[in-house]
Amino acid sequence: MEVVLLTALGVGGATVIGAVLGFIFKNISHKFSDIVLGFAAGIMLCAAVVGLILPAIERGGKYSIIIVVVGIIAGALFLNLIDRLVPHLHHLVGAETETHAKANNRIDKILLFVIAIAIHNFPEGIAAGVGFGTGNDEQAITIALGIALQNIPEGLVIIGPMLATGMSKKKTLLIASLTGVVEVVGTLIGYFAATISSAVLPFFLAFAGGTMLYVISDEMIPETHAHGAERGATYALLIGFCVMLVMDFFLG
Repeated sequence: MEVVLLTALGVGGATVIGAVLGFIFKNISHKFSDIVLGFAAGIMLCAAVVGLILPAIERGGKYSIIIVVVGIIAGALFLNLIDRLVPHLHHLVGAETETHAKANNRIDKILLFVIAIAIHNFPEGIAAGVGFGTGNDEQAITIALGIALQNIPEGLVIIGPMLATGMSKKKTLLIASLTGVVEVVGTLIGYFAATISSAVLPFFLAFAGGTMLYVISDEMIPETHAHGAERGATYALLIGFCVMLVMDFFLG
């Protein structure tokens, strides 16, 4: 349990680390940011497939492939629902390209901004926690590491828009930290859900994998290909995938 708690704090704390870097490096180029995010996407892609989906198939028994497919789709649909209810980070700071019918214009934009980040962080935390349900702590830590690496650039890019509204640095850092706390809570919920009900662990693993695949495809890859650095981001994704694969091979 201590390892799980420390991992949860690490996953949530990565957002804070990114936020602190956002204060230090205020003028980071899109190219550099996209390459870093592409690297993180590669790590998350490998973590989703090797660390969550394949173990789910191995543990699912006779109907494993059905359970896993349903779990992946359920995870994706869950985030798709969130996507329709809450605007994305890049939509709040740039052009709106999707329709979010339920977005309430009366809600302060910054509050909506924080809610969007927090809600999207929650299933990532669940994915980190569910990994410990397999009993393979080393593999679970590598999954959590992949999510944490993704959180650093995310924390980095949310600082600028908040400061631009005139919000104080202290309050900005506090809000960024709260989005990390949500991920800590998600990690603990994912862990307890997976350990209490081992019978549905394959579904939980696949569900978590589906949420990660959705985030990679719907948010991370489009973001890394939107500013002219798609080639570098693609190679960064491949390198990230290979790094995670090597880590899983030696630590898993």
